[in-house]
Amino acid sequence: MTTLLFARHGQASFGQSNYDKLSPLGEKQAALLGSHYGSTQRKIDAIVSGSLVRQQHSAAHFLNAYKQQGIVNPELSEPKIIEPFNEFNHKDVFIKFNPSFATEAGVMAAVAQAPVPKVRLAELFNEAMIRWHSGEHDADYLESWSQFNARVQQALQQVIEYAQQQEANTVLTFTSGGVIAAIAASLLKPDNDNLSTTAYQINRSLINTGVTSVVLKGDSPKLLSLNEHSHLYHEGQSLVSWH
Repeated sequence: MTTLLFARHGQASFGQSNYDKLSPLGEKQAALLGSHYGSTQRKIDAIVSGSLVRQQHSAAHFLNAYKQQGIVNPELSEPKIIEPFNEFNHKDVFIKFNPSFATEAGVMAAVAQAPVPKVRLAELFNEAMIRWHSGEHDADYLESWSQFNARVQQALQQVIEYAQQQEANTVLTFTSGGVIAAIAASLLKPDNDNLSTTAYQINRSLINTGVTSVVLKGDSPKLLSLNEHSHLYHEGQSLVSWH
């Protein structure tokens, strides 16, 4: 039986000019996942990543910490890049919600008077996400949610084929919250009923470096677990983040 593990990247740089960069906490989160899998002898046969910096760097920090635990697997090399595992364009989603958000000044003007600007920024982004997921404004976006979901399902098939080609028992993929949510929703809602709503609800709960497990029975993927993140609790809850 083949297991596909999908890890959300470590904490990125939410609210910064370059979001696609791991924060120091994000680097630590990814390394902790590697140490955890190494110390518990969780054998990983292959690693996959999207092409975004935060995804690839999460894989690199994981792999370095994993190998430091004495895991010797000569077949485990640098991650295979599968670009369809990239996240949706969050900037486009935000700007289409309010064109003034195309500039940093526009964003700052919207949050400057809030008691906690970062909280207000998160609230505005949540409203933008609801609009994107609604399906009522699909023509506005560079990639609508339905188009994004179709891409994600293609990525899932690609990693299934890769696992089969490599004869891998366990493949770990570093990707993003929207991707993992779309995969989980499609496995929970195969009839496509309220798929977008389900994906959005899942996405809001996903922890940085939380791992979702999918098992293959033949060619059929089945959801085994969602958002497992016990590796972050050795220092209490201070290492748990959602951004």
